[in-house]
Amino acid sequence: MVRLFSSLLLSATAVLAHIADLNVPACPQKETFTFNNGIPSVDLSCPLTQVSMCYTSTQLKIDFTAFNETNFFFDPDQGTNGDIWEYEVVEAFIYKGNDDPQTYFEYEVNANNVSYNAFVYNPSRVRAADAPFDHAFVVDPFGDGFEVDTQVDKSKHIWHSSNIIPLALFNGENPRGSSWRMNFFRTVTSPTTYPNQQLCGWKNTGAANFHISAAFGTVRFV
Repeated sequence: MVRLFSSLLLSATAVLAHIADLNVPACPQKETFTFNNGIPSVDLSCPLTQVSMCYTSTQLKIDFTAFNETNFFFDPDQGTNGDIWEYEVVEAFIYKGNDDPQTYFEYEVNANNVSYNAFVYNPSRVRAADAPFDHAFVVDPFGDGFEVDTQVDKSKHIWHSSNIIPLALFNGENPRGSSWRMNFFRTVTSPTTYPNQQLCGWKNTGAANFHISAAFGTVRFV
């Protein structure tokens, strides 16, 4: 009976890994993918963005590479948890579990090595105008174990950001075998088009709104 149960468990794990959008391995191996999809409609001018992920027992490691960058546009006066999303950023929305989440973590970073770290409270799951929508900021991310290292190469029109997020933030240490929901985005603007933005993402939300949690992809830690 024990052997049968173990076989069934292994089979179920294999099926879940197969149907996940991403299967993230333990470091130093990485799951790497790219996107250049417009949101909400097809926009072939969205610049290419690459994301690589792996995990340790205590950390989620996410590397962003923003290709085809022409402006490197940010407000140099903004610091940690400032409204960096008004300019050019790459983003990860992260939730531990299989549901369409109502609360999830929003992580952003810009080419100036400034990060935004907040839990989002979105009970409507779509940021409905008549529903609450709020943020709870991680006010001391570096004291809490976050790390960010962003490098810019203007000659190659690239910026790259290596990021570490502590898994304890999600009660998610030793994540192997667990399924999460995530989405990834990039905003593009310039001194001549600001405050208008081009919205690009991994999973299309179907609206000019990143906060539609049904669109989050499925990520399996293997």
